[in-house]
Amino acid sequence: MRLGLFTPIFNGLSLDDLLVELKKYPQIEALEIGTGGWPGSSHLDLDALLASKEAARAYRSKLEDAGLTISALSCHGNPVHPKKEVAGRDDELLRKTVRLAEQIHVPVVVTFSGCPGGSAQDVTPNWITAAWPPEFSDALAWQWEERLIPYWKGAAQFAKDAGVKVALEAHPGFCVYNPETVLRLRAAVGDSVGINLDPSHLWWQGIDIPAAIAALGDAIFHFHAKDVAINAAMRDVNGVLDTKSYREMAKRSWLFRSVGWGHGELEWKRIASALRLVGYDYVMSIEHEDALASTQEGLASAIGMLSRVLLKEPPVEAWWA
Repeated sequence: MRLGLFTPIFNGLSLDDLLVELKKYPQIEALEIGTGGWPGSSHLDLDALLASKEAARAYRSKLEDAGLTISALSCHGNPVHPKKEVAGRDDELLRKTVRLAEQIHVPVVVTFSGCPGGSAQDVTPNWITAAWPPEFSDALAWQWEERLIPYWKGAAQFAKDAGVKVALEAHPGFCVYNPETVLRLRAAVGDSVGINLDPSHLWWQGIDIPAAIAALGDAIFHFHAKDVAINAAMRDVNGVLDTKSYREMAKRSWLFRSVGWGHGELEWKRIASALRLVGYDYVMSIEHEDALASTQEGLASAIGMLSRVLLKEPPVEAWWA
């Protein structure tokens, strides 16, 4: 398993400046690079690389010369948004990203499942979290049967034809937000769709990450290393469904944190072990969204923790068995 970095934390830097900055962190071996959507595209010009195979080869060579590989291209968006212009824009971005991944031999594209409205008349996404009143169940069935599954059948086949896997980041606010919804969509649309497993989005829902890993198995295509700290005083009063701004840090039930600042080293070792048990031997891509730490200090702290956790060598044969 290798240590990687999701590069939006350095969106203020050009690609050349990013490569200089990364010399401070020699443990980073792979990059997850945004092509547009919410991650932005500060370190890659999607249209320019698609227009020129020579430019695409030169881009990949520049990273290889710096001792880096690309673990994934990321284009988080909402391709089933109820506004057709938004859905169309994000679908186009996904398909372009898949085409570039094929061209430069990147095996994984990361995005969200998206969330439609609750009916054909809606103009705002509607994340449904309850089965009652009964119109909620009806709307949820409509979302999956009329929007989510039909869209992803086509998108999954497009990716499969390109030899690219799509890793959906299970994220509350979208139809795919936990292991059950990942596996439901995968069963409906095919095995070119799996998960970008970000434990931070699951922990605050009360999910045990090693148990989730065991359930997901070979559906795990990519992994985000990000932590969450639960504010027990707020959770015990208000629960975990928290719509307050991330800037109201002391008032929230939970906060995103750098690796190690929400869960200790033993828990991260459980995660690394669970990943090995299901055969995941790819990249842990650090995502830094910790408002209590600077970019440099938070990243260095995460690298320090994960460098002690990752199992890089092949496992030994059980000679004692």
